[in-house]
Amino acid sequence: MDLLPVRKAILSVTDKSGLAEFGKFLVDNGCELVSTGGTKKMLAESGLPVTSVSDITDFPEILGGRVKTLHPNIHGGILADKDDEAHMETLRDFGIEPFDLVCVNLYNFADAVAKGLDLKAAVEQIDIGGPTMLRATAKNFHSICVVPDPKYYEVVRKEIEEKGGISLEFRKEMATLTFRLTSEYDAMITKYLSENEA
Repeated sequence: MDLLPVRKAILSVTDKSGLAEFGKFLVDNGCELVSTGGTKKMLAESGLPVTSVSDITDFPEILGGRVKTLHPNIHGGILADKDDEAHMETLRDFGIEPFDLVCVNLYNFADAVAKGLDLKAAVEQIDIGGPTMLRATAKNFHSICVVPDPKYYEVVRKEIEEKGGISLEFRKEMATLTFRLTSEYDAMITKYLSENEA
């Protein structure tokens, strides 16, 4: 797939700068928003229509928020190859709708470490669902676009305004940036755990 129209997006971010404006742009261009927790609350308070992830999974957030997006109804919609009819048939069989854009940034683990939290408290700040969605979306860049940082909102907006969708070239660029980001995040956690006693 070359040009990707954006009809359904997941937004789940720690850094909410520019989020309301970006969300409004997506809605104004015919995109359905899906979100979790504080991101959903902010979008709703900004007057935007937004669907809860738990409405899509038909399952509540559990384990104090550790498990929210780790569900086939989410990851099936992220990982489906839209050019593969067997994938699309599977989505239809299970009533799963594909996503076109995933906008996620991660818990600020560096911040948690800088605050001098003890090991157990710091480990709670290790993001699991976020990197999983980022990596899944980046892997499937032929069918979906990943947006790992608010600094890319404007360029995504220009892609949609100027082309009517998001180009494959841009999606590949975002995927590359995302894998770099998640590898750096893992390296930071590895360093922290290796330097701190259990």
